[in-house]
Parts: sequence; structure tokens; C-alpha cells
Amino acid sequence: MSRLAILMVCTGNICRSPTAEVVLRQKMERAGLASRVHIASAGTHDYHVGSPADERSTHHARLRGYDLAAHRARQVSRGDFERFDLILAMDHGHFELLQDDCPPQHRGKLRRLMEFAPPGLADEVADPYYGGTQGFETVLDHIEAACDGLLAHLRQEHRL
Repeated sequence: MSRLAILMVCTGNICRSPTAEVVLRQKMERAGLASRVHIASAGTHDYHVGSPADERSTHHARLRGYDLAAHRARQVSRGDFERFDLILAMDHGHFELLQDDCPPQHRGKLRRLMEFAPPGLADEVADPYYGGTQGFETVLDHIEAACDGLLAHLRQEHRL
């Protein structure tokens, strides 16, 4: 069976999307499904290409047992729309940008990560970049909850 490929997307690929990438990867590993899924992340913009994850994201992720040390930012490429089976935007703005760039035959692959979160949470992962410490904790809270829902969805829909 071929591996399912999932791409997490935010603006510069230094805060939200790399956090979502490592959180989902760890959840897949703990579920014994790591070999069945390829997970990556990218940004809609080229602001930080080649840069490591934001040090605040790295710090808060590390406090919860996630490692962002190896991350290097990259921008979404045209080929990503073909290569990935599921492309998950962190917010509505990213989703709209992805829709604008996505070839029509691949638009069904586009979703927002928070669609998989339990009812009652925000419908997007808010940008913590210009805020304080609590924003990075909220990002982790929302991403962890959404990734739990995503894992359940993948098990059901893709029989993982």
C-alpha cells in the first residue's frame, strides 16, 4: 500500500505548520502508523525559506515533547498539489491562497486543519507570531486537538 502524504501549510513555515507537522508525526508514531504516512510542511510565502522554526515555537513545542530542531522553512511549490494527498491550511487566508494556486483537479485535497478539531474550538489556528507566550500555547492546544481528530479521520477514511 502506498503512503498517504499530508502537507501542513501556514504563512512562512516557521510557527504553525512545522508545529502541526511534528505533532501529527508524533501522534502517528505513537499509533504505530508512521510508516503509512508522510508528513511535511510549507509556507504560502517565501519570507523565511531555509530558516529554522521560530525559537518561541521551538521552545513551547519542546516543553510538550515535540522536536522542531531539524526544521527548515520552505514555500509551497506547484508540485506539492500533485505530490500530497491532503493539504491542510492553518487558517482561512492560507486556504484561499492555496485555492488560488491549486490546479482544479487537486482542489479536493485542500482542507483546514481545524475542520478536524472537536466542536467549540476556533475554526482556524491563530497566528502567534506577533503575540505573547500564550499564543504559542494556544497554537499547540488547537493543533493537538485537531491532530487527534485528523488521526481518527485517517483511520476511518483511509483505513490506517
